[in-house]
Parts: sequence; C-alpha cells; structure tokens
Amino acid sequence: MKILMEEPCLLKESQLLLSDVTLEELRTLVGPRDQILKIIEETFQQSLTLYDQTFFIKGDPAGQAGVKRAILALLTRIRQNPSLDLQEAATLIKLAKENRQEEFLSAYSQSLGQNQSGRLISAKTVGQKTFINAMQTKDIVFVIGPAGTGKTFLTLAYAVQLLKTKKINRIVLTRPVVEAGESLGFLPGDIREKVDPYLQPLYDALNQLLGSQTVEKYLESKVIEIVPLAYMRGRTLADCFVILDEAQNATSTQIKMFLTRLGEHSKMVINGDITQIDLRDPRESGLARAKAILGEIAEIAFVTLTATDVVRHPLVQKIIEAYGSFEESRHGSDHTPKSQK
Repeated sequence: MKILMEEPCLLKESQLLLSDVTLEELRTLVGPRDQILKIIEETFQQSLTLYDQTFFIKGDPAGQAGVKRAILALLTRIRQNPSLDLQEAATLIKLAKENRQEEFLSAYSQSLGQNQSGRLISAKTVGQKTFINAMQTKDIVFVIGPAGTGKTFLTLAYAVQLLKTKKINRIVLTRPVVEAGESLGFLPGDIREKVDPYLQPLYDALNQLLGSQTVEKYLESKVIEIVPLAYMRGRTLADCFVILDEAQNATSTQIKMFLTRLGEHSKMVINGDITQIDLRDPRESGLARAKAILGEIAEIAFVTLTATDVVRHPLVQKIIEAYGSFEESRHGSDHTPKSQK
C-alpha cells in the first residue's frame, strides 16, 4: 500500500471517499504494516492507494465494487469495537468478496460480555453465530469442528455469562482422559493434580475470562468443578452448565452416560474434533456417531464448524484446509481396486 505525498489528480482509478473517518479508524483499517490492505489487494487482485481519506482502487473493474464493500464492512466492524485482528479482517474480506459481509457484522453484534482485559467477546464468524444461537435456545448442543474454531472458548464464555447473571449456580467441566500406557490411579496427587495436564486448555480459557485469582476461588468453592469424564457416573447435575470437552475421545457409552447426568435447569455442550481422535480404534468415537443416534431429537442441536470458522492465526486455516485435502485424496486412493495399487 502506497501513501502518496501529493494528490493524484491525474489518476483515473475508482475512488472511495470516507469523509467521516478518523485517523485512528484508518490506522486500524489498514492494519499493522498495512497487512489488512494487503489482504484486500490479494483477495480482489486490485492495487490500493490511500491519500488523505480516499482510497484509489486500480484493477479489474469487476473487483472494485468488492473492494469497496470490504473497506466499508471493515469500517463498520471497527466502529462496533475498535480492536480488529488479522483473522477477523481476513474472514470479513472473504465474505465481502461473496457479498456476504452482513452475515459477519450481524454475528459480531451478538456479544457474550467481556474477557478479563475488557475486550468484547462475540461471534467472529457465521458458524460461531450459529453455535451461540444454539446454546441460547437448546439445552443440549453438540459442536464439531477443527482446532481454532472457538468451540471451548465460546462455550466457557457463555457459561461464565450465565454464572454472572445467576442463571446457573455452577460450571462443571469434564474431559475424557485418554491414557498413554499409565493409569491415573498410579500418578501422584489428588484427582485435580492427576488430570490437570489434560485439562490445561480449560484453565487457560477460564483465566482469560475471569482472571486466575477468581478461577482459583471458584475452584476451591466448587462453583467451577473440573473432573475427568470417568468420575461423572452416578451424578445428577442441576442448575449448572456442563461441558464435555474433547468429546471425540469419548465412546458412545461414555457420551450416553454423560448426557443422562442432565438435571433440571441445566445446559450441556459437547464439543470435539473428529479429525483428532486419540482412541486406539477411532471407530469407537461416540462423537462421530452422536448425530446418527440423536439427530431426530428436536431439543438437541448439532453445529458443525469448518476451517472458515478458525479464529487463530490466518495460517491455521490454510493448514487445516491442506490436511483436509490430503485426507480426501488419501481416502480416494483407498478405493482404488487392489489390482491397480
């Protein structure tokens, strides 16, 4: 992106004037080291030049309208919340190319409060909005998606919001512990010390949302309880939000056991990534079968997130898509007749 020192009177590019934009909004819009503008240029195959409050757009005329949509959508998003990371920007630009930017802006307007540092928590993709809507309207929600799609963090954010507004009394977090040759019973420490290494992602998310001191206080008073899935048998969980994380490593029997713990005035979220099953026999994963078994129950929601919902580093989305393509090609070759292999 080139910032001109003189007004380009003789240029004939398409122009977009942002007459009411502030300098701070412009800085956020172009991104650090002009990275957001570079994403726009790459997405639409256009050249962008900024002078004062005007963008000059040069390239195929068919792409210029999309560039304008992207810039205006980014400005709208910035005015909803001044902070804007590269992944959000890339997602919004991609949707603007498909003339679907309003889906993102509508999703972002749905807030789950603030994290410990005061940053707004909200859906950043259309898929995440669907997930939040499901949690708000259903008592049991299954969400399946790759790493980085916000499954665990959004679930905890919504649970914390319900806890703060006194709509629930407790948050119960559980996760299957897939052992690697060593039984938990022989590890030192109490239950929490034994399973902490497996549950660290949950602690990380809770610390972002509440702060480490509050989390520790809630753990001591059991307002927040973190237990391995094996310890859920025989319990009835009322007035609480119950989360089964990494459910791809739970069997159908374990998921059935977990679901039948649901008590009055409680909600459950079951999340996982069926491409990262650590069971010795991946066919035993109960998450992969759940929709076939429970899909006809109207009160249970199933949400699928994809690589387009990844909200980590933009490179993560490309990595997931690359592995997906590799797996598809490998499975395709598996169907080749043996005589041709």
